[in-house]
Amino acid sequence: MGQDASMESFSSRVGIFQCKICLLFLGAGLGLKVTVPSHTVHGVRGQALYLPVNYGFHTPASDIQIIWLFERPHTMPKYLLGSVNESVVPDLEYQHKFTMMPPNASLLINPLQFTDEGNYIVKVNIQGNGTLSSSQKIQVTVDDPVTKPVVQAHPASGAVEYVGNMTLTCQVEGGTRLVYQWLKNGKPVHISSTYSFSPLNNTLWIAPVTKEDIGNYSCLAKNPVSEMESDIIMPTIYYGPYGLQVNSDKGLKVGEVFTVDLGEAVLFNCSADSYPPNTYSWIQKSDNTTYVIKHGPHLEVASEKVAQKTADYMCCAYNNITGRRDETRFTVIITSIGLEKLAQKGKSLSPLASITGISLFLILSMCLLFLWKKYQPHKVIKQKLEGRPETEYRKTQTFSGHEDALDDFGIYEFVAFPDVPSVPRMSSRTAPASDGVSGQDLHCTIYEVIQHIPAQQQDDPE
Repeated sequence: MGQDASMESFSSRVGIFQCKICLLFLGAGLGLKVTVPSHTVHGVRGQALYLPVNYGFHTPASDIQIIWLFERPHTMPKYLLGSVNESVVPDLEYQHKFTMMPPNASLLINPLQFTDEGNYIVKVNIQGNGTLSSSQKIQVTVDDPVTKPVVQAHPASGAVEYVGNMTLTCQVEGGTRLVYQWLKNGKPVHISSTYSFSPLNNTLWIAPVTKEDIGNYSCLAKNPVSEMESDIIMPTIYYGPYGLQVNSDKGLKVGEVFTVDLGEAVLFNCSADSYPPNTYSWIQKSDNTTYVIKHGPHLEVASEKVAQKTADYMCCAYNNITGRRDETRFTVIITSIGLEKLAQKGKSLSPLASITGISLFLILSMCLLFLWKKYQPHKVIKQKLEGRPETEYRKTQTFSGHEDALDDFGIYEFVAFPDVPSVPRMSSRTAPASDGVSGQDLHCTIYEVIQHIPAQQQDDPE
């Protein structure tokens, strides 16, 4: 029992001592702080590398000690150099390679070699009322910069769509720890049903190739210190024909039917998406037989030379690399609208000629109207009758034997006769009472003039 009590007392004293040590180191850590901008620094072989270090403390210090150590994986740390206040004590083996200027704790490595790759440990000690210590570790990598990569395509002659495969290889002469990335039209290429990569990602396989695989490919090679992109390469992929269609410079197209005016020459164009370009053939169907009329993408049809008003044609496109062909049929209908339009153009007058004709017609009409009003015949006859004596007027009435104009309808001959000077002229408005005519107003007519002619002839012999 006594032995157990003594063991418990010893254990409690050891625990208290450990707590005091922890508190001491915690307090020391709070009084000194060492920091580095990055715990991993990448360097280029053959160039200088600077490892920046900052430290600070809030307690009085009589001495400041800085120590740099270097370690590789699975090896013990190696002393590089150290300083107390401003006095530097380097390791004689590395005295020309590592440089430090205290109280600055930063380290300069020049030149940097592959053997300098590893972990660098910096430790700062401050001597005052006590000793405070703090340290940091920096991992350094050493690489060669990347040279410009070159992309090669196989087969160089190209591959046929859905039949051949394409291999793109990225080659880089210089650089370490290379990472490859493939770009298509500036965007990363990912694994898909047709895309696959080699373990190092420096080879891209496209199997099988399709029209959608056409584009600008490039390889981006990079490492921790540099990156370079290759020139753009466009692999040759043979495809088509796709989207065969026929168009014309004239005529109306409705579906596969072209309506062409008679007398017009129409140029038809046959086109399809293909690489290499297609060879085209034009075929005409007539009397249940077909025959080739022309080769090439264009066909000119003169409507007046078409024997029938309806003609059937066919355009065939053939890709001699892919071995594929496509064809499209269309019908040409000849109409007479063109001739009617041509006749209307010949008959139609210009607006200026129409205005001129209308103006001349109006001027001529006005002249004729003016002449007709000035020299109309009834005014002359009326003036002759008004100049005759009243007695002659009454004699013509007696000779006629009646006054009803309905009984005198017939064919008459108008005779002009001279005026008799012996007969006195009287106003037609006043008549003497001896003639038995009232004084009312009288109006002469053509009929009364004609009746006056026989009476005048009877009076002449006397």
